[in-house]
Amino acid sequence: MEKMRSTTVVAIKHNGQVVLGADGQATLGNTVAKSNVNKVRKLQGGKILAGFAGSTADAFTLLERFEAKLGAHGNNMKRAAVELAKEWRMDRMLSKLEAMMIVADQEDILIISGTGDVIEPDQQIATIGSGSMYAQAAARALKKHAAELSAEEMVRESLSIAADICIYTNHNLVVEKIS
Repeated sequence: MEKMRSTTVVAIKHNGQVVLGADGQATLGNTVAKSNVNKVRKLQGGKILAGFAGSTADAFTLLERFEAKLGAHGNNMKRAAVELAKEWRMDRMLSKLEAMMIVADQEDILIISGTGDVIEPDQQIATIGSGSMYAQAAARALKKHAAELSAEEMVRESLSIAADICIYTNHNLVVEKIS
């Protein structure tokens, strides 16, 4: 059975704006299975953004669990992320899920993984997925040398650069801002 591979997700906080975006490609082996997958969600009425990379079914399971943790912890994103990471790592069924998430609110950007990690990235830039290193390099350069760009422009350009390099990333972008 071929493994489904896909995606690049980028979140940037810049000049008070928080933006999260992802490409739309899902790949099965060496074939594009779908080119317009939406891997970005608004939660809590647009106050929290979530993006995922990895198996879509696994990511939706984690997204549902994260929303439940938000509800259980008074919409405290950091606390919900830590509780999800603990459960994900320790639960026998959840520990087999193959996905990663980026969550962001007006204050913080976090990367959540199944190994129990909740990472607050440097320079308020988070990337996950197969094209993440390309997007991260682009985002860091843009933030350092093109500070006049908006966070949205930086996310779009970082994803575009990753799509030009990574065969598992395309130019069909979904980009959301904190409202």
